[in-house]
Amino acid sequence: MDFTQSQSSNLSLGFVSHASPAATTATLTRVRISDEWITFRFDSSVRDSCHSVPFAPLQLMDNQREVNEKNGDGERDVEEFRILGHSMCLKRKREIDSTSSSSSSTKSFRVTHLNELESRRNAVRAWGNQGLRVADPDIFEIMDKEKQRQYKGIELIASENFVCKAVMEALGSHLTNKYSEGMPGARYYGGNQFIDEIETLCCKRALAAFGLDPENWGVNVQPYSCTSANFAVYTGLLLPGDRIMGLDTPSGGNTSHGYNLPNGRKVSGASIFFESFPYKVDPQTGCVDFEKLEERALDFRPKILICGGSSYPREWDYPKFRQIADRCGAVLMCDMAQISGLVAAKECLSPFDYCDIVTSTTHKSLRGPRGGIIFFRKGSKPRKRGILLNQGDGSDKYDFEEKINFAVFPALQGGPHNNHIAALAVALKQVASPEYKAYIQQVKRNAQALAAALMRRNCRLVTGGTDNHLILWDLRNLGLTGKNFEKVCELCHITVNKVMIFDDNGGMTPGGLRIGTPAMTSRGCQENDFEMIADFLLKAAHIANSVQKEHGRLAKAFLKGLENNNDIIELQTRVENFASLFAMPGFEV
Repeated sequence: MDFTQSQSSNLSLGFVSHASPAATTATLTRVRISDEWITFRFDSSVRDSCHSVPFAPLQLMDNQREVNEKNGDGERDVEEFRILGHSMCLKRKREIDSTSSSSSSTKSFRVTHLNELESRRNAVRAWGNQGLRVADPDIFEIMDKEKQRQYKGIELIASENFVCKAVMEALGSHLTNKYSEGMPGARYYGGNQFIDEIETLCCKRALAAFGLDPENWGVNVQPYSCTSANFAVYTGLLLPGDRIMGLDTPSGGNTSHGYNLPNGRKVSGASIFFESFPYKVDPQTGCVDFEKLEERALDFRPKILICGGSSYPREWDYPKFRQIADRCGAVLMCDMAQISGLVAAKECLSPFDYCDIVTSTTHKSLRGPRGGIIFFRKGSKPRKRGILLNQGDGSDKYDFEEKINFAVFPALQGGPHNNHIAALAVALKQVASPEYKAYIQQVKRNAQALAAALMRRNCRLVTGGTDNHLILWDLRNLGLTGKNFEKVCELCHITVNKVMIFDDNGGMTPGGLRIGTPAMTSRGCQENDFEMIADFLLKAAHIANSVQKEHGRLAKAFLKGLENNNDIIELQTRVENFASLFAMPGFEV
């Protein structure tokens, strides 16, 4: 047979011998060359020389190459044979040391993998561990300006305060990463065992801060604000279109209790989804007119009667509210957002002795993070002369808990803000301390000192003073509007807020200013410091009056008169020098 395949070296060969047992002079031998099997016929001499070669991967060698390679045992790795008279060498492929090769490959893989992991970790650190100054210089710069404004200014807005560093740390913590829809022990997501611990502890501290028995009171700490808390109460207890009744906003109430503009426009969700009707203050005294309140309540028959407000400087007569609520069959709810800190410190009357539901913000006099909270009665209803109070559905048990919790989630909100709840727990721990009670006592003394100082300077205060942390300044005898005076104070780095007040005939006028003492008390101000603050306020009033006389009350002309005003620049410097004397809770400047 003609052998026509190339005999160039380094061709991979597979060699199989097929010798027939009966064969004596010939052997059929197949050789795989370049993935083709070719059959050769050998005579016996050739067969004898190569019959013993087993099948193995072989390599064709050049017949001129010296064949002297040996394996580790001294045996040849090369077999020599002849095909059609041609001498050929077939070399077995050596086995690779699998142990050392595997070890080397594993080590190489591990090094590569570790390098890749470190590269990924560095990429995460690059965006995840940058400070705000580096990550977003624009926001950092604006925030720093706000920090300077707070430090160098006098903060007199009654609903604002300064929190401690611990509250800030909780607010800016990793807890913001966790989603935890639902209530402790009944979440829609896994991995909430520690979130449950935090919220449970927060609820426990909330009840303890106000001296409430957990057998008789429950609490929900998830609302995002007091407005959210109030709306959750309405949603849980009422049907759309049911009636609610609260203090009129111009009388010092809050829009979340329902409010319609004089033209009939509904500006509050409480008025859009429910039917609201207000009660008002007596324009002569500035206090709630209970005779008219009872008359209106018995005619209107609200399902919920609300006490509490945003700008009311006197105590709330809870026994009278309870009596009226019982007469008209209403649930009695208190929004104590402004005075919750005073209630906790037992420095004012407590709504818990008379009300069925109590709501609050958590950031005002409580000095906690911004959010809301709902307290509700549970257990058995009290009896009076054999008649159940708050008959409702006729049950002798309160059913607020399930309804309110369901209204908060899933009806109105999504996942709670766990960082806020942790920060609230921190603040509530402080609220239960003797130091906090001393702080609230100083808040009240400062408010009374400021009220007295203004009245000595012939300023007119609504109700003639204060029982709590705020005062209402009637600017009408100075010929000023609250809006213009607020703007002058802002330019002088004094922060206040304008309010509507009733005139002697019961009409609304924007001639009021609301001033509170909690924030500056948190910075360490005392009675004599508020005497100085009263001087600053009176100076600002004189500047506003002077500009208003020269340029008029209209906003555009009035603002023009404030530009480059030397009196404002001088007062601003005095205010900054004064404010900078006091420490700032939570951060150093």
